[in-house]
Amino acid sequence: MLFRQLFDPETSTYTYLLADEVSREAVIIDPVQEQFERDASLIGELGLRLMAVLDTHVHADHVTAQGLLRKRFGAKSVMSERSGAVCADVLVKQGDRVEFGRHALEVRETPGHTSGCLTFVCHEPRMAFTGDALLIRGCGRTDFQSGSSRALYQSVRERVFTLPDDTLIYPAHDYKGRTVSTVGEEKQHNPRLAASRTLAEFSELMAALKLPYPRKMDASVPANLACGLPAQQAPCQAPDLSWAPVAISAAGVPEITADWVAANGAGVWLVDVRESDEFLGPFGHLPGAESIPLATLAARAPSLPRERPIVTICRSGGRSGKAALELGSLHFARVASLRGGMLEWAEKKLPIEYGRPPQRTDRQG
Repeated sequence: MLFRQLFDPETSTYTYLLADEVSREAVIIDPVQEQFERDASLIGELGLRLMAVLDTHVHADHVTAQGLLRKRFGAKSVMSERSGAVCADVLVKQGDRVEFGRHALEVRETPGHTSGCLTFVCHEPRMAFTGDALLIRGCGRTDFQSGSSRALYQSVRERVFTLPDDTLIYPAHDYKGRTVSTVGEEKQHNPRLAASRTLAEFSELMAALKLPYPRKMDASVPANLACGLPAQQAPCQAPDLSWAPVAISAAGVPEITADWVAANGAGVWLVDVRESDEFLGPFGHLPGAESIPLATLAARAPSLPRERPIVTICRSGGRSGKAALELGSLHFARVASLRGGMLEWAEKKLPIEYGRPPQRTDRQG
């Protein structure tokens, strides 16, 4: 496998380019906007076909080059479905795979630094691209962007430290000139997350850091929620927010809470945009929901009622956010995404149905 580790000196960010040497298919991880021309030139010089641009999370210290690379090479942008970045072409979750030629990266969700952090794992050769979840002899902070010390501690132990000890660790940053570590090294020597440290010790340590507010956060986070490109113009029809306590997310998505839907669901049309096997799977679905996978939503939109508000649903809110924006662009004014998706619905122990629901006939309600 072709592998290049690239560096942005201003933000100490590592970008990783991986490619299959036979097919020339490639992926790039955590590209930086200021280094776009460098990375684009390298891809061209090596004769690669960029298939996917991956971000490990919504960065707070730099603007991603994800959108620029997508436009230049026609690659798919890939982010966590929990990231809130509905701009991405592909929203991934635990266990998904990103393939390029004979190789693949396994997606492992490693929240804690942010709620939408991912680690991308290559099993041959053994490599893990950990973003800010696990750094060399450190880890990302947990005091903003829905961070959680408990979640980070569990993520690293369950999703990274369970890899073979000789797995190479490639983080998103290093500030001391180090380029690579291993799972075994970090389990033994990481001063924050070593195997000997307890959750209580880790939480106390992280709470005492008192780090300064990230200098570029107010500009970087909104930009990265738009894949590093200028925010898209509003849909042709402005959303009607009068029908419910709808809130607009940082990515511009109209959202509604699980509690409100549970109390008022009879008055809305529920559209589950997960794949059919997810809708019928062990997670179940909301009572009365209609299954319309996201890829088929535009074609199915004419069959949806315009007289009734629509709530879109997915696993965690990413795909349903894309669906809500897509319906807005098709002149559906009263639309909202279920915040937190089925994950939050289940956590609240709200009613869930399993199997295939009966055909709905109340479209004119």
